[in-house]
Amino acid sequence: MKILALIPARGGSKRLPGKNIKLLGGKPLINWTIDAVQGIPEICEILVSTDSPEIRLVATEAGAHVPWLRPDVHSTDQATLVDVALHALDWYEAESGKVDGLLLLQPTSPFRTQTTIKQGIDLFKSQSCLAVIGVSPVHEHPMWTFKMKDGYLVPYIENHGIGIRSQDLEPVLVVNGGFYLISPVELRKNKSFLNSESIPLLVNSPQEALDIDTEWEWNIAEIQCLRF
Repeated sequence: MKILALIPARGGSKRLPGKNIKLLGGKPLINWTIDAVQGIPEICEILVSTDSPEIRLVATEAGAHVPWLRPDVHSTDQATLVDVALHALDWYEAESGKVDGLLLLQPTSPFRTQTTIKQGIDLFKSQSCLAVIGVSPVHEHPMWTFKMKDGYLVPYIENHGIGIRSQDLEPVLVVNGGFYLISPVELRKNKSFLNSESIPLLVNSPQEALDIDTEWEWNIAEIQCLRF
């Protein structure tokens, strides 16, 4: 099994400037992800896709491969993860041959463990599936959500569960952003990391599921890294 690990790390971040190389627990944020994936036998390369020379330097020093700076067309707010992934995948396979899977790991999920990554890879291998996606239980059940209509609160879901005990509601999962593993054929075919037969990699730990996108989430991460 040959899997390319891809870490997308754009330099621009409006809500949390410079977050990908901001120090968390004494080391750049991106290094948490690089460290977690190093030494896994199935990983043929740890490739970082970035448009930032500063991130490129930090990632290279941490042991990742950063052979180029991401083209401008893939560095805008409109560029999707799929666009970035396909650009990196096409380049790598042209240079180094075909891979069996593309593992996308966002640097904003610093507490995902190597154990969890290996579990996801084992799922991908053992079930011969097309995609494995990291998911976690939701904090607020959608059956208890509302919307505004004509100035009043109304249930967001018509057949809502308001009044039903939480333990009696069907469990609901959300994509946590920490793990995407997919076959190159499937990614190129559907231009999506999700498909009708995606296998869930369940992450119950709120710490591992943390996705840093705001100053508030960064503050939470600083507290959590003391316990990691």
